[in-house]
Amino acid sequence: MDLTAVRTVVAVADAGQFQEAAATLLITQQAVSKRIAALEKDLGVRLFTRTARGARLTIDGQAFLPHARELLRVEERAAASVRPGSRALRIDVIGRRLGPAVLLRDFHRAHPGTALDVVTTLFDADAALAAVRSGTIDASFRAVTLPARQLPDGVESARVFDEPIQLLTGPAHEYAAARAVTPAQLAGHRIWMPGVIAGTEWAAYYDELAAEFGLTIEATGPDFGTEPLLDTIADSASLATFVGAQTRLVWPADQDLRRVPVHDPTPVYPHSLIWRSDNPHPALTTLRTYLGAARPAHRDDGTWTPAWAR
Repeated sequence: MDLTAVRTVVAVADAGQFQEAAATLLITQQAVSKRIAALEKDLGVRLFTRTARGARLTIDGQAFLPHARELLRVEERAAASVRPGSRALRIDVIGRRLGPAVLLRDFHRAHPGTALDVVTTLFDADAALAAVRSGTIDASFRAVTLPARQLPDGVESARVFDEPIQLLTGPAHEYAAARAVTPAQLAGHRIWMPGVIAGTEWAAYYDELAAEFGLTIEATGPDFGTEPLLDTIADSASLATFVGAQTRLVWPADQDLRRVPVHDPTPVYPHSLIWRSDNPHPALTTLRTYLGAARPAHRDDGTWTPAWAR
């Protein structure tokens, strides 16, 4: 159904005259008549009768009018659902416990009026880039292993946060009581990370970290999730794992897990925000401004990142 004609019917019904409706719609009276006639032909009924005082709804017109008004309300709701600034800003993060999700929570506290739709349905950076490019999401937090010139056309990225990596151990581990460790000290120790999957950006990060410092990072065994991983680490004197400093983990008190900072140098995970350059959503601009002002970008002194992030 032609919603322009439906809008014209409502305008004529409200004005009571074709001429006044034409003035309201900023079209000619002839155009109003043509729209009404075309809709009447499609419906197979007359909607108006002309009188000396103007236009009067027929019985069919009276039956049609409330539905016409509802059609226009639905049209407006449909447009508002995708109008920039009206719909929620849709942001992808890898996991709700990880650093980028913490960044988004901090952003929402600073801008509580901003509607956010936080999703975790995308697996790796390639899927996130494709979703940003297609418009399925507005932006994604990822480690970008590609140089800027190799990003898809119209997609931009900015490194927004370097997250320090910490060692997580059980109470019996050699470094459980250490105030800090160096990457060199971890050579020869078993770092167990079953969630590291070949081909992902986090696998690329930990592969380079292991190669740089001679570390043994094991991705063996099925990944049953965070809780089974913590159970294993808590009970082991030889296994440890890496976690981001901003990663939110909760474990039972009897596990007595320890977070140990890693220094000299500090490995940092380079989180970037990726988005379409032509995305008009005002909240995306607000988020980018917030990230630029509230979080330091990459740091070079005393830290380590892979070559592709430098």
